[in-house]
Amino acid sequence: MSTETNRTAEPDGPRIVILGGGIGGLAAAGFLHRAGLTATVYEQAPELGAVGAGLVVSPNAVRLIRRLGHIDAFLETAVPLDVGWEFRRWEDGAVLSSEQLTGRCEELYGERTYVAHRADLLDAVKAAVPSEWLRLGKRCVEVQPHDNGARLTFDDGSTADADILIGADGVHSVVRNAIADSGPAEYSGLCAYRAIVPMEDAPEFARRAAQTLWIGPDHHLVHYPISGGTAVNIVAFGPAGDFTAESWSTKSTVDELLAEFDGWDPRLTELIRAAGTPGRWALLDREPLTQWSYGRLTLLGDAAHPMFPFFAQGAAQAIEDGAALAQCLADDPEDPARALRTYEKVRISRTTKIQQLSRARKHINHLPDGPDQRERDDTLAQGDPLVSNGWLYGHDAELAAKEALV
Repeated sequence: MSTETNRTAEPDGPRIVILGGGIGGLAAAGFLHRAGLTATVYEQAPELGAVGAGLVVSPNAVRLIRRLGHIDAFLETAVPLDVGWEFRRWEDGAVLSSEQLTGRCEELYGERTYVAHRADLLDAVKAAVPSEWLRLGKRCVEVQPHDNGARLTFDDGSTADADILIGADGVHSVVRNAIADSGPAEYSGLCAYRAIVPMEDAPEFARRAAQTLWIGPDHHLVHYPISGGTAVNIVAFGPAGDFTAESWSTKSTVDELLAEFDGWDPRLTELIRAAGTPGRWALLDREPLTQWSYGRLTLLGDAAHPMFPFFAQGAAQAIEDGAALAQCLADDPEDPARALRTYEKVRISRTTKIQQLSRARKHINHLPDGPDQRERDDTLAQGDPLVSNGWLYGHDAELAAKEALV
C-alpha cells in the first residue's frame, strides 16, 4: 500500500485535499491558489471531460469566475442571455411572462447572465488550477477522520493524508457519509432528460438568446442556446415511474421524450424531434443539513446541499462555496477547524433557502390546468424576477466571508 504525501504546499503549509474535480472542487482549488494556499485535487474520472450539457451562469457566479482570471476563455463560447424566465403555456406556447435581461442585468448586478455547456465552464475554472495539483483516476472508497484531519483510501489500495479535507464529491459523497449521519439520498419521483440540437436543425423560435421554460401538467421543458450559439440545449422533467438510474451516461430515445410531451404545442415537439439521443437520469433529493463542517473536514456543492435544477443555481452555489471557503481558510490560517465553521456559518442558510425554493418549483411548474394553475400564471405575469431575486444575484460570496471574519 502506498501513501501519497500531498505535499504540493510549502513544507510548513497544511495538506489541503479536495475530493472531487467537478466545478465546485476546481473552483475551491482555484480560489485557494489565488489566496496563496495550495491543495491536491483527487478525481475519480480518468480525465476531466465534457460530461453533462447546458447550464445557466448567473451574475453571482460570473463575478467570481472573473476574479479567477479566466473569464475571457469562458466568454468565447458562453451565450449572453437577452431574455430570461420566458414561461410558455404547454398546449399553445402562449407567453406567460418574459424578462428582458440585456442592460438591466449589468445595471443591477454588474454582470450579465450567460448560458453555457458545462464543459466550457469547467474548463474556465480548471484554468485557474495548477495542473500539478490534479490527481485523476483516483476513486476514494473510505475516509477516516481523526483529530488532525483525515486519511483517504482509494480503490487501488493507495492512501493519502489530509490536514484539511474538502468533500466536493457529489450527492453520494464519501466525505459526507463519514461525517454526517444523513442516510442515503432519496428518489424524488422525477426524472430528467437532456438533449442537444444542432442550431441549424432547431426551429427559429429556439435560436434566440433566450431561456425558455414550457410548463404544463406533470412536466416542464427548458431550452436555450449553448456552445457559442452552435447548439440548443434541452432539459426536460417528468414523472420517473419506476425509473431509478442516476448516471449521466444513461440514454433514452427521442420517441420516449416525445411521448412525455404528447399533445403539447407542435413547435415544441418539432424541437424535440431534432434532438440527438437524449440522456435520462432520476433526480435525487436530500433534506438540508444543519451542519456540514466537522473538525478539519467540510463539504461543498452537491455533497453539502444537492438541489433540484429548477432554480438554475447548482453550479453557481458550488462556485460560491469554493470562493467563501478559500477566503475563510486564508484569513484564519492558525485554526482550520474554526475557519471551516465560519465557512459553514456564512453559507448554510443561503444554500438551504435555495434548496427549499428549488424543491417548491417541482410542484409549481407542474400544476394541472385549473384554479391553481391560473393563479400561478397571473403571478408570473405580474412578477419581476430579476429584481425580486436581488438577494440571489447581487450576493458576493467572498465579501460575505470577509465580513464574517472581521
